[in-house]
Amino acid sequence: MLGLSSPLTIAAEEGHEDEHQALQLSSEQRQLAGVQTQVVSAGGFSLNAFANATLLVDRERTVVLAPQLEVRVLERHVVPGQEVKAGDPLLTLGGAAVAQAQADYINAAAEWSRVSRMSESAVSASRRLQTQVDASLKRAILKSLQMTDQQIKALESRPQGIGQYQLLAPIDGRVQQDEARLGQLLGAGSQLLQLTDERSLWVAAELTPSQAESLSEGSETLVRIGDRSVSASVIGRSHELSSVTRTERVLARLDNTQVRWHAGQFAELFLPDPRGEGVMLPDAALSRSSDGDWQVFIEDDDGFEAKEVQLLASERGMNLVSGIEPGTRVVTAGAFFLASELAKAGFDIHNH
Repeated sequence: MLGLSSPLTIAAEEGHEDEHQALQLSSEQRQLAGVQTQVVSAGGFSLNAFANATLLVDRERTVVLAPQLEVRVLERHVVPGQEVKAGDPLLTLGGAAVAQAQADYINAAAEWSRVSRMSESAVSASRRLQTQVDASLKRAILKSLQMTDQQIKALESRPQGIGQYQLLAPIDGRVQQDEARLGQLLGAGSQLLQLTDERSLWVAAELTPSQAESLSEGSETLVRIGDRSVSASVIGRSHELSSVTRTERVLARLDNTQVRWHAGQFAELFLPDPRGEGVMLPDAALSRSSDGDWQVFIEDDDGFEAKEVQLLASERGMNLVSGIEPGTRVVTAGAFFLASELAKAGFDIHNH
């Protein structure tokens, strides 16, 4: 049995005919005991209506860094898997093509600055337009290198800095698919690395036509990843069947704010079932009360309280139970420890 540095607090709620006993844990005790909770999703799911799935990066929160000119990697400022903030330096890039593009912009910007200050009688409209377009073109080439507006502006006042620039992170995210090596010369459009905001992930599942027909954009599904389950919202269907598997790809988005999961992990996608009853919980959420009934632990303002439930079905580590309202925060890891502590305290769910 796990030993804690200080005893658990037992609180009693009064004002009803029966007293409800609650276990109270400090943050340290909770961490040591491995207690984890989650809000249970709405009912309407079946243990048999599911499909294998894979977690993917959220493409709306993923940026591929691939300059559109030949570049040489001069310095590295990050390592694979590192978390960065927008504006942090990732790589220092340079090379002949970079120097030429920067020099072309400096000259074009200077010429446009000169022409734009001249009177209409001193320069023709076509010449003015040509000069402006040329400066805009040269600027667009630098933007294709993924230089920022501030970096481009600095070139005009410091032309001696041509030949290299720092590739900065355009978003907050994690460095992935980092293939850049010092001294490496990469062709135009070559991917250097990828930045992904992991706080949101996509779930991809291949469904049969009969499974997919009930789903539409916004439909709620339940995703099981390891010993945890979380709700996810359908964001799209391919509406096209694979010629090999005869299945349709469905994508859902799940909240990964605490970055528990990563792209590439396997999952199970449980589909809505209007005939389904109860809520779904993993095995680790269930324990036995002192009289042998199934129970779960609910977390509320008073602490952790045991609540009896009815086990409707059980399969592959997941359980369909009744007696819990959707939206309730339930202990999904550490329930056995809480049950042991409750038993040691000398009372049970019925307050015998």
